[in-house]
Amino acid sequence: MRNPALGLYIHVPWCVQKCPYCDFNSHTLKQSLPEAEYVAHLLDDLAADAHLIDDRMVTSIFIGGGTPSLLSAEAIATLLAGVRQRVALSPSAEITLEANPGTVESERFTGYQQAGVNRISIGIQSFQHQHLQRLGRIHDAAQAQAAAGYARSAKLRSFNLDLMHGLPEQSLENALGDLRTAIGQNPPHLSWYQLTLEPNTPFYSRPPELPDDDLLWEIQAQGHALLEANGYRQYEISAYSQAHHQCQHNLNYWRFGDYLGIGCGAHGKITNATAGTITRTVKVKHPRGYMQLNRDYLDQRHLVASEDRPFEFFMNRLRLVEPCPKEEFSAFTGIENDATISRAIQTGFEQELLTETADAWQVTAKGRRYLNSLLELFV
Repeated sequence: MRNPALGLYIHVPWCVQKCPYCDFNSHTLKQSLPEAEYVAHLLDDLAADAHLIDDRMVTSIFIGGGTPSLLSAEAIATLLAGVRQRVALSPSAEITLEANPGTVESERFTGYQQAGVNRISIGIQSFQHQHLQRLGRIHDAAQAQAAAGYARSAKLRSFNLDLMHGLPEQSLENALGDLRTAIGQNPPHLSWYQLTLEPNTPFYSRPPELPDDDLLWEIQAQGHALLEANGYRQYEISAYSQAHHQCQHNLNYWRFGDYLGIGCGAHGKITNATAGTITRTVKVKHPRGYMQLNRDYLDQRHLVASEDRPFEFFMNRLRLVEPCPKEEFSAFTGIENDATISRAIQTGFEQELLTETADAWQVTAKGRRYLNSLLELFV
């Protein structure tokens, strides 16, 4: 068993307003943002976790939310400087910050870049007024396009546009129109994923009318072809990029990598190869509880049982288009020659969901389409 690569996830829990489809740990900001106080707690949280990783190097940072772009550039600079003081951060680390088009302007993006952010992920979701309203977004189409322009001019290493499809009452041409507009902004990376109705959200309790399965498949098929024709290669179920612009932080998740999670409700996964353990952590969820003095930031910690590791490994690894090296399974799970896994993989071959070489397994196009069925083989 060996330790995989290590990332750092930082959660900022506040939004201007909560979207009806969102099940993330986000809270509507009802008063002034306590950014200095929260950044101080984030750094204390990181210091408390530093012993979990010894001297391992952090290769990527992702600041997610919520709406991290509510934080000022000065707060982000303080945060990143504090991170560097507490852990070993690779000089070439990818550092991503999520941004909402309704909370940014050109100077803010430049400030983030000067603070050390080298990648921005912009939550567009749609460029069309009726869909933005239905999704509860606070920005309009003009702000969405302006935000993409700010990112292009900010001298960043890369930037991403987040786009949804399968929206309420969305037609095929409507969905492809959003994609064409996004491609026209020339983002190095596009996250393009289907709206799902998650429990404990307004959309789940009062479901909107969504496209049927046949239309959803047509949107995905034609959208995929459009992206490929414009130089975007799919590398994960919902991620496309131009050459050399894959999101390294997310790749580490899908490769069953490790990550420290700091901030309200943040999840972490840490391997100790010497002890043969994989530990998952969850931090205190609510901002009030998280920032309460004299309290542990940790809410939950548990060891991943050996029998659960195969499913967790393949649930992540098979989202990727790239081949999965066979040696990584035993290296990152500590499991050798598992008969149950062998049977699952054999069934995957027989159902044309997987292919195999001497050194690797790879999910097929059919396997990507029926990913849930493929993953069920490993339960």
